[in-house]
Amino acid sequence: MEAYTGFAAVYDELMDDIPYEEWAEYLCGLLEDYGVRDGILLDLGCGTGSLTEILARRGYDMIGVDLSEDMLQIAMEKRAGSGLDILYLLQDMREFELYGTVAAAVSLCDSMNYLTEYEDLVTVLQLVNNYLDPGGVFIFDLNTIYKYEQVIGDSTIAENREDCSFIWENDYDSDSRINEYDLTLFVREEGDRYRRYEETHFQRAYGLEEIRRAAAEAGMEFVTAYDAFSRKKPKADSERIYVVLREKGKADRRF
Repeated sequence: MEAYTGFAAVYDELMDDIPYEEWAEYLCGLLEDYGVRDGILLDLGCGTGSLTEILARRGYDMIGVDLSEDMLQIAMEKRAGSGLDILYLLQDMREFELYGTVAAAVSLCDSMNYLTEYEDLVTVLQLVNNYLDPGGVFIFDLNTIYKYEQVIGDSTIAENREDCSFIWENDYDSDSRINEYDLTLFVREEGDRYRRYEETHFQRAYGLEEIRRAAAEAGMEFVTAYDAFSRKKPKADSERIYVVLREKGKADRRF
């Protein structure tokens, strides 16, 4: 997993086409469908906290976890401006620790695709299961195999803006199902001076059967999967899906 460094400074600017409010509306609808209308909510891979802030304003007690110190610094600056009571933790999702359990966990913006090893996926699900309240849910999105193979794989995306520009080169390997992102950024610092940053990120495409198997190995219940922003089953050409897993095991424990 790669921590965002140079990208963090311009992440929000380059991601300004993401309709976070609409995403939050859909996510909150799913949470309500599965009985989570309030309580503590864990945001895994929270990044700069854009979605975390919206969920906090909607009444959830938010905890944000991210591996990137630079991204969390921006999230904490937003928190200082909004005055929202959000706990941010600088942790790897493969090793995260909480002080207690949470009503639900969420992970959006394909953060789970950054788990490039199947074993890491199982580990994260085990940790989530451990920190969920009895019957709590974990809702996360994923870029699909179709999206990597047919939409972004082996493509180059470039954009030039006033204060920054980027070149995003994708190289998808269908055997390993790993997509390599080579990102080159040019960020304006003073006057007409630009600093160049280079980062390489890796994501993996997971099929639904793998998710089902990983959930079973982690001791979680696979509930369902949706074509993103709908209540319909994923299609062959779905580019993003939402997965719903449920905590299993705590109600059967004897203390």
